[in-house]
Amino acid sequence: MTRFVLDCSMTMAWSFADEDSPRATAVMAALDEGEAVVPSHWPLEVANVLAIAERRKRTTEAKIARFIDILNRLPIVVDEQTSKKAFGEVLTLARTLRLSAYDAAYLELAMREACPLASLDASLNEAATGLGIVLFQG
Repeated sequence: MTRFVLDCSMTMAWSFADEDSPRATAVMAALDEGEAVVPSHWPLEVANVLAIAERRKRTTEAKIARFIDILNRLPIVVDEQTSKKAFGEVLTLARTLRLSAYDAAYLELAMREACPLASLDASLNEAATGLGIVLFQG
């Protein structure tokens, strides 16, 4: 079974047609036979992007409801250890790599779980590569 860390940028590409890419489609298809693991802040990060997108008229409440239904049916596991790592490993990575703590949490999780990272964020992917984290292609 394929297992990988999924970040918000990849997730949101599934929601917005103008952000979709062959790579994002392949990552979602990989969930047919695999699972994604996400840090504990991921649901809040996704909800925040959806709320802002609705406020800016980029999406609707109905589209958000359909998207959330899709997410709830996918094999996405929320890691419960992220918050325990926030003031240690995550903060250290954020400082060292000059990333947000949110992005550093994806890296910490990928390293701890020895999983590849599925992200569309160029700076996060660059940091991951620098740490020897494999980028999940789908």
